Amino acid sequence: MHCPFCFDTDTKVIDSRLAAEGRQVRRRRECLSCGERFSTFETAELVMPRLVKRDGRREPFDQDKLRYGIAKALEKRPVTADDMEAALARIVQKLRMLGEREVAARLVGDLVMEELRSLDEVAYVRFASVYRSFQDVTEFQEEVARLQALPSLLADRDQMSLLPDDSDG
Repeated sequence: MHCPFCFDTDTKVIDSRLAAEGRQVRRRRECLSCGERFSTFETAELVMPRLVKRDGRREPFDQDKLRYGIAKALEKRPVTADDMEAALARIVQKLRMLGEREVAARLVGDLVMEELRSLDEVAYVRFASVYRSFQDVTEFQEEVARLQALPSLLADRDQMSLLPDDSDG
């Protein structure tokens, strides 16, 4: 590590502590040449796969671009920012778990659609219309029909009735 004051490379670590909720290590250092002290922060570098577009172009994964696309689909929908960020984190985690250097951009789109379907069906159809380049109303109708044919995630939840059961009576 170069000293930021005299640029000498001979420094020693005086103290190390966790920072940023354990995601970073803060190291207090001292330059053995000039005696100045300074702090450095270390974080794990997690490389995301590059995306291979339909036309063969390759581009780096951009989490902000993904966040923007999801937010646009969820615009004016009753989904919290925390739920959106959790969905984004799940998508990123799935991409990291693949361990691939490159993935088809289509896979990312499919992961987004999977998350949106569980968050909000209207947002799902909005995203699908752009992602699949719907050309007319018929394609919207077909996607809604496909969505309705799938078992509803909300219907699968067991709920306790708040009203007394009339059969007791």
